[in-house]
Amino acid sequence: MEDYNLTRSRRKTLALIIRNGRLEIRAPLRMPIYEVNKFVTSKEKWIRDKLARSTEQQLKRGKFRLGYGAALTYRGKQYPITAKEGSYSGFDGERFFIPPGLDSEQIKSACGQVYHMLAKRVIPERTRDLARQMGVRPAAIRINSAKTRWGSCSAKRSVNFSWRLILADDGVIDYVIVHELAHITEMNHSQRFWRIVSEIIPDYKERKTRLKGLQEKLNEENW
Repeated sequence: MEDYNLTRSRRKTLALIIRNGRLEIRAPLRMPIYEVNKFVTSKEKWIRDKLARSTEQQLKRGKFRLGYGAALTYRGKQYPITAKEGSYSGFDGERFFIPPGLDSEQIKSACGQVYHMLAKRVIPERTRDLARQMGVRPAAIRINSAKTRWGSCSAKRSVNFSWRLILADDGVIDYVIVHELAHITEMNHSQRFWRIVSEIIPDYKERKTRLKGLQEKLNEENW
């Protein structure tokens, strides 16, 4: 298997990345090409499985369309999309409402903006509650548009969360928040770090599995 895109840099190790149905290899500057190919061959089954999964996701992305009457997930529950006269989009606790006459991409864009608004309303408040429970104080709480990371914690104790987290159920939201808040105390994933997490979220492994399922759903729908 030699059909891949190769990028060289000052890195020390090889990395395999599956992106948009293509295999990307990141290699050290001076690593001989035969060593790269040998490594790729040794990972052939993993690569084929991942490529098949990536292709399947792309097909589902191509078929995914949002329309009036469709259901959107918010905090783990389903709510319909309805048309409402005017130029404003929002969520009233029972439905997502958007202006009439929008096409699929415009509907998705409008609903994405509503999700962002809801995330900024819900996640910081819950983060403050859990921070008090854990006895930590984040320097800042921010909502961003990250697609590959649910959350992060900087060295300056600023915690950041993707607005996409608002699609998760409340238990999963709490897990991600606690995970990032625990990094204020432990900036690693040591045993001590996971003990801090498990004190607040004893079933964090199960919640982590649910989060992975949500990630797959979002990838298939290209949120």
